[in-house]
Amino acid sequence: MKERDFDQYLRGFDYDERQAMKIQLPELLEMYAAGKVQLIDIRFQEEFDAWQVSLGQHIPLNQLPERLSELDPNKTIVTMCPHYDRASVARLYLTTKGYHARYLTSGMLGLVDFLRGDKARDYMKKLKEKS
Repeated sequence: MKERDFDQYLRGFDYDERQAMKIQLPELLEMYAAGKVQLIDIRFQEEFDAWQVSLGQHIPLNQLPERLSELDPNKTIVTMCPHYDRASVARLYLTTKGYHARYLTSGMLGLVDFLRGDKARDYMKKLKEKS
């Protein structure tokens, strides 16, 4: 992992980076099932206490600097929050720290909306088959 300061990051920012920083639900779910991503819920503790999603690990955004050791540098780190504002901040921070990181564009609300009913059943079945 090679850290970059923010100036370096901005100087190298281009259309490819703009696309690479985002991840859509189908790609995320495929990579998660394959064990290629570490999904991080960066919401505040109170939000996590109020409602949770069984996918991913909870590391509040304001605790991320002290908890980097919990991240797997060999996986793509995908950050998520209800929409994507804080997730994009977390992704930027992790990128400057040398991680390959992306943020979930549809947010957690999009994730839970997508994974309901038959889609949830089918996806959980797929996860069990891969493990």
